[in-house]
Amino acid sequence: MEVVYFTLVAIALYFVSDWILERIEVALGRRLEHRTLVFFAILLLLALASFHLIRRLTA
Repeated sequence: MEVVYFTLVAIALYFVSDWILERIEVALGRRLEHRTLVFFAILLLLALASFHLIRRLTA
């Protein structure tokens, strides 16, 4: 069941990361030069935090 949680959260995090990146770009008023790296950093931070939380809650 843990795999299902990880998969669903990963899919949600992808869309949340994209939304956060869009908000950052709107606030700056321009597209970021290294957009992919910023997206990866956002996704990585959210994934590490949420996967740690899932592990603690399902252990």
